[in-house]
Amino acid sequence: MVIKFGQTYFCPMKNRVVVGLSGGVDSSVAALLLLEKGYEVVGVFMRNWHDESVTINNECPWIDDSNDAMLVAEHLGIPFMVLDFSEQYKKRIVDYMFEEYERGRTPNPDVLCNREIKFDLFLHAAMELKADFVATGHYCQKKTTGSEEKPIYHLIAGTDSGKDQSYFLCQLSQAQLSQALFPIGHLQKSEVRQLARNAGLTTAEKKDSQGLCFIGKVKLPVFLQQQLKSKEGNVVEIPSNHLMYASPRVSVEEKCMGYTYQEADGKVLGRHQGAHYYTIGQRKGLKIGGHIDPLFVIGTDTVTNTVYLGEGEGHPGLNREGLFVAAADINWLRPDLVLTSGQNRKYQVRIRYRQKPVEAELQMTDKGLYVLFDGLQRGVAPGQFVAWYEGDELLGSGVIG
Repeated sequence: MVIKFGQTYFCPMKNRVVVGLSGGVDSSVAALLLLEKGYEVVGVFMRNWHDESVTINNECPWIDDSNDAMLVAEHLGIPFMVLDFSEQYKKRIVDYMFEEYERGRTPNPDVLCNREIKFDLFLHAAMELKADFVATGHYCQKKTTGSEEKPIYHLIAGTDSGKDQSYFLCQLSQAQLSQALFPIGHLQKSEVRQLARNAGLTTAEKKDSQGLCFIGKVKLPVFLQQQLKSKEGNVVEIPSNHLMYASPRVSVEEKCMGYTYQEADGKVLGRHQGAHYYTIGQRKGLKIGGHIDPLFVIGTDTVTNTVYLGEGEGHPGLNREGLFVAAADINWLRPDLVLTSGQNRKYQVRIRYRQKPVEAELQMTDKGLYVLFDGLQRGVAPGQFVAWYEGDELLGSGVIG
């Protein structure tokens, strides 16, 4: 049964937690641990996508996952329902994602899914169910300091460094974090699976999803190719010396800018099916040989429909000294630490999931935030998110310009 968002189903009760059951082992164990701690738990599966035109076979991934979530709820003896957010998801996530790719940018649908769906639509639906908190199976932790009148909520990396998912929550606010619980954040993945086995959960051995957060088994390149029209264009190689002899970048603004190219700057190597299918730093899928070192995408131009490549990891077009985040695209999870114009501060930053944090200096201006790395960073892609940390705590993030 699919229940549309916007209705109230239960009478108020204390210590109620609505858990987002995805049909995987992590959210299953999250519900289990909450029950063991004495919470009243309600399981909810979020149906975010049902356009079957994007599937690559006859499988229906959301139905499979929903059934697994229902089996877990039955085993645990908790209420279960399916909430349909597909209409809102298309408007907030999918349409935005296509617009970004068509502009030659690289959005992160998992970050957007958490900000717009799990901790907005789902959170509001849970509050209509008279919940005190929502919970997910994310590998991260929450701590609270300050006073009862003015609490400060901290988003801490998960104990399992190989599974830490704090980066995906980098766009949350204090208000969202205040109502969130992350029951498995202190555990290793192996411990989560063992708890599931001990409890007899059907998801104990289920593999982690490798697809999109809203499609499941369909990979992003397949989804893009089915939704964005192909358009042939040139693949152009830019030689390293073309940039090595360019004017040195001295100012902060120059150091945080990506290079721009023209076809006349290099040599045409072949053809591609659409510049919007490629992202900065991409190596796989280029299908061009004859080089000693690997080729990488160093730039795309969706206006001229051109993909620019550079040879070798040391190509100057592949590596950046810094990046820029426009003022409107900055999010501070810790508003008490906000930098004002003219202030600088050293933090550790990530520009992608599972990247080891690197040292950088954040410089705030009226225009926005400049992030200067201590060393060159490869594959800085416009549209992605940069997140900054102090130790294990995530403090803020922004969209890379």
